[in-house]
Amino acid sequence: MTDAKALTQLQSGDQQALGWFIDRYGNYVGTIVKSILQDCMSREDVEEVTADVFVTFWKSAEGLLPLNLKGYLSRVARSLALRKLREKTQELPLEEDILFVEEESLIEKLDQEQRDRRVREAVLSMTQPDQEIFLRHYYYCQSVAVIAEKMKMNPSTIKTRLKRGREKLRQYLTGLEP
Repeated sequence: MTDAKALTQLQSGDQQALGWFIDRYGNYVGTIVKSILQDCMSREDVEEVTADVFVTFWKSAEGLLPLNLKGYLSRVARSLALRKLREKTQELPLEEDILFVEEESLIEKLDQEQRDRRVREAVLSMTQPDQEIFLRHYYYCQSVAVIAEKMKMNPSTIKTRLKRGREKLRQYLTGLEP
């Protein structure tokens, strides 16, 4: 069966066609998701995101053309995996005292938002590849070894650039650098 024929069947509601796509592209999609989530999430999270990719594919099949379905699946996989990472970094434990809002907590929240904005500005002011290295390590939770492999750089170079990035960030946040 071809992608075009399977897509036509999928668009007519044939669940077996979805199974065909999962058999054909499941490992491919899983590899993309795992490469993004790797050290940060469990195998179950990778499987969940991979399944979500195919659910999205099923729901959007009606508007798809058979030209580059593999590319479409890879874009959806990257998008959903990155969303999962962002959700993980935004999860906060619900504590009883967080339910009571006091004036001091509002001021602290505003201060935190200002610090977050300054950190974002500092990271975005970094030049490439330092910015990418910093984001991969601290935002996407990638290890030095993974970053070095992906960027085809020496691990010690990655460590040095991370150290310089932290120093630049410290200077930026303490006002030593505009």
